[in-house]
Amino acid sequence: MRPRSLFIIALLGLIAVPALAQAPSSPNPPPPVRIRGTVDKLDGDTLTVKAKDGTTQSITVADKSVQYLQKKSLSDIKAGDFLASTGMKGTDGKIHAIEVRIFPKATPDGGRQFAWDLGPDSVMTNATVGQVTQTPDGPLVHVTFTGGESEYTIGPDVPILAGVDGDKSLLEPGKAVFVIARKGDDGKLTSLRIYVEKDGIKPPM
Repeated sequence: MRPRSLFIIALLGLIAVPALAQAPSSPNPPPPVRIRGTVDKLDGDTLTVKAKDGTTQSITVADKSVQYLQKKSLSDIKAGDFLASTGMKGTDGKIHAIEVRIFPKATPDGGRQFAWDLGPDSVMTNATVGQVTQTPDGPLVHVTFTGGESEYTIGPDVPILAGVDGDKSLLEPGKAVFVIARKGDDGKLTSLRIYVEKDGIKPPM
């Protein structure tokens, strides 16, 4: 083979290697799917939910993904606790909690704050409690999460809750549910967490 041909082949190889290295190894996983509604039926591991948006959704119920909510009180919240709270941004620019859940421990990501889909200007805050101070609007909770901090007020009518492990027997027709699910490549949904109504306590998030 001529030297010039060898040079061209080597040059093409140098160009191709970086191009292959820059190709994405895998696409980012899709965000979880959130479904609010009521149980239509449970057939084996397949849960059918009548969603609030008018659709009917089928979800495969994964092991240990069912929980119900138990009432707690403000006195149960202390510094160092990990909380999840749905809040709404008020006209005053501050976040006002509409529900607060006490977790047994922090989530692996250390918590975060992000836009929520319960309504306009809703936000979810998963974070560790720092200081709690009293204000005319109720306790003001200062929290920290990975890469940031925030605060929100807890009004007198805001439910304070904690998740309790349940099982599929709680998924009775007519019960309110809030489902967080993963969508597979085939489009099918598998539960990551299902909060189900029990003793009159419906998932408020």
